[in-house]
Amino acid sequence: MVDEKGEPRVSGTVTAVSSNGEYSFTKPNRDSITLLVGLGVEGDVHAGVTVKHRSRVAQDPTQPNLRQVHLIHEELFTEVDTEGFKVLPGDLGENITTRGIDLLGLPVGTLLHIGDDAVLEVTGLRNPCLQIDHFQNGLLKRVVGRDEAGNIVRKAGIMSVVKEGGTVRPGDPIKAELPAEPHRPLDRV
Repeated sequence: MVDEKGEPRVSGTVTAVSSNGEYSFTKPNRDSITLLVGLGVEGDVHAGVTVKHRSRVAQDPTQPNLRQVHLIHEELFTEVDTEGFKVLPGDLGENITTRGIDLLGLPVGTLLHIGDDAVLEVTGLRNPCLQIDHFQNGLLKRVVGRDEAGNIVRKAGIMSVVKEGGTVRPGDPIKAELPAEPHRPLDRV
């Protein structure tokens, strides 16, 4: 997703918000979610100062939680739909589904201003796991692949931490504020 100058698109819209207080792969859509500074989505199982993802807790439960809020671009759903996969907002466990903004093209440290008050800081890429194939067999290969040079390409969204709290609703605008250069490309977190 690039603009007319070939630059990553840095604005977009929230199309859905999702959260779940219990561990499950998918998250139900909500009318709104509340972002809490340094924690994540109020009432979501992945909210917290330290890691909450089960595999990361098993490695080191004291790690900082760089995965407080998961965002995914709705355009991915359209892409995989052409290959026979039906994915809706919240199905892949994301908290915020977006449209129009090039999430995967943003550098580490980008600030995402959402709605009236909320600000997220982008920490990296979601590292998709086998749970995606349990959701729909074969989908993992559509959201993780390799480019022409053999580099791994992850398309299952980005992770972030909450810098300023607020309520986020479908229809809210998103505006990215890029960090000072040199930019660091996103890597898995």
